[in-house]
Amino acid sequence: MISALPLEWLLLVFAAAGMVVIATSIRATQLADVIADRTRLGEALVGGILLGAATSLAGTVVSVNAAAGGDASFAVSNAVGGIAAQTLFLVIADLLYRGTNLEHAAAEPANLFQAVMLLVLLSLPVLAFAGPDVAVFGVHPISLVLFLTYLAGVKGAAMVSAKPMWEPVETAQTRHDEPEAESEPQKPVLKPAILFVALVAVMGGCGFVISQVGATFIARFGLASSLVGALLTAVVTSLPELVTTLVAVHRRALQLAVGGIIGGNTFDTLFLVLSDIAYREGSIYNAMGLNDLYWLATGLVMTGILLAGLIFRQREGPGRIGIESVLLMAVYGSAVAVEVMGL
Repeated sequence: MISALPLEWLLLVFAAAGMVVIATSIRATQLADVIADRTRLGEALVGGILLGAATSLAGTVVSVNAAAGGDASFAVSNAVGGIAAQTLFLVIADLLYRGTNLEHAAAEPANLFQAVMLLVLLSLPVLAFAGPDVAVFGVHPISLVLFLTYLAGVKGAAMVSAKPMWEPVETAQTRHDEPEAESEPQKPVLKPAILFVALVAVMGGCGFVISQVGATFIARFGLASSLVGALLTAVVTSLPELVTTLVAVHRRALQLAVGGIIGGNTFDTLFLVLSDIAYREGSIYNAMGLNDLYWLATGLVMTGILLAGLIFRQREGPGRIGIESVLLMAVYGSAVAVEVMGL
């Protein structure tokens, strides 16, 4: 049993699971780029849906396992804390991209649409938290609304990607989604797809291990569930998004990089739906605490800033990164300070 391990072994298991998740996510990103090219679905769409869902699986397992164990705060903070952390990862990618502001170069209508949908999806749990404490068979009606909204958003993103009604202004720094020579569409997609699914299964298994270690930290050391969820398990299970983003930027698949983060965040809102189902003590939205709500609000603010940056498309800002990256660092840093100080 993981809960019976001494502290040194707990840390070792936690680190090992995190490293496996990172290693598998690197290969998954490469495969997602190949799949995007061979199916002609496009980097933004594949990054936002396929890769976003795959790299979020470990976090999904953590939240659902926490909810099933009756810890609503751990489940919610892991989900929304991951959204905030993953958005911050775009700042790191912006710093490493040697060209221009990442949000300028990765202009793509599908990413804008998904960012809008993410704002809508993050707003729904706030409505449930502030509204009446209702549940049907232990599940809040807003969970069904959230799930259906997500499906509508996926369909809408596909339509925007296939037939955009407007195009971003072309500049010398704009990067396009162009298939690589080794990823010609006529080549079969089955083999990379099967390997991709296998890697996803490994990520899910690691997510279970990470959730067990996180729950042990909470129980054994008396740590706040929101602290462990938002700043420990959320960050570790979000590392695939960081790795896939950096790999995509290195491959100059910029739409895939931005789309993977936004799509991963969009998928992460489904953590709440699954956690609400797994949580058997009523609605998980009405059981979450103010710290969890604070992280939810942080995700909303950071997504709004990112969307504004994608629309504004600043070429260069302070230190060559966009002003949105500076603001994202400030907002996330403030949230961490508030959590640590226990305000």
